[in-house]
Amino acid sequence: MTARGEPNEFGRANRRRGEVEAAIDGERRILCLTLGALAELETAFGVPDLSALAARFSAGRVTATDLTRVIAAGLRGGGNRISDDEVAAMHVEGGVAACVAIVGDLLEAAFGTTDVSRRP
Repeated sequence: MTARGEPNEFGRANRRRGEVEAAIDGERRILCLTLGALAELETAFGVPDLSALAARFSAGRVTATDLTRVIAAGLRGGGNRISDDEVAAMHVEGGVAACVAIVGDLLEAAFGTTDVSRRP
């Protein structure tokens, strides 16, 4: 299922647990913004709480570093042992637009119906 509740091509992600599935570096991977992953992002982005973290992304403006951090935190939350630097070197089919969609799906799964990004 995609974060919007639609069936995806993989079918392993559990939307009720906030999971998103994406093809990254040629592998199907589960991503999830667990409480630990969200705490990691609060620290990385220097925000005081989850509301501030959600507000930071709801404006729809993200950097490549933002995308890397969120995808890496989501991968770690999904059980993958991986660094931000390793994620930065990975290939996502569809390029930056696909990365924005993955991050949008992750944030939507974590925060509900919040408009987290302007996706292509």
